[in-house]
Amino acid sequence: MSNLDFLSISIGDYIKNQIEFGEKLDNSPRIFSVNYFLKDENGEYLNGMLDKKVWLKWMELRTQGDVEAIRTPTGLIPIYEDLKKLFKKTLGKEYTKEDYSEQFKIRVPEHLSKIERIRKIYEEDVENSPELLFEELEKQKKRLEEAREIHGDYIPPDELR
Repeated sequence: MSNLDFLSISIGDYIKNQIEFGEKLDNSPRIFSVNYFLKDENGEYLNGMLDKKVWLKWMELRTQGDVEAIRTPTGLIPIYEDLKKLFKKTLGKEYTKEDYSEQFKIRVPEHLSKIERIRKIYEEDVENSPELLFEELEKQKKRLEEAREIHGDYIPPDELR
């Protein structure tokens, strides 16, 4: 988390407070996760710096219910056709199906490894980590393992449609 250095309480208490706050809301905000630093096997970035405009526009459209999404074991991802239109409209740029498939494929081994790293950090190094965090990590791990049984280690987004 980019604000970790600015917290006056432990990250465990911070997360717990955020969960409690969210539980009181009638209309919770949507949460989006973006990996701007995704690289290919040669260490080259899969996205340009300006591509962020497209991701933000898609998020806005999603919150308004103007675009659909594909459910994956780790959350919702955009549909190719929507991104293709947004890249053209927002950046005047072609967006290929190959780029989409590479950027949004579900990397099961990497996700599982990340879950284990996060679990270990929050178990060993973070005071007052809420149990809900571990429950959600375990649910995500189970969904990833189930998807791997069906689709393999690397799942193209269209296989989940």
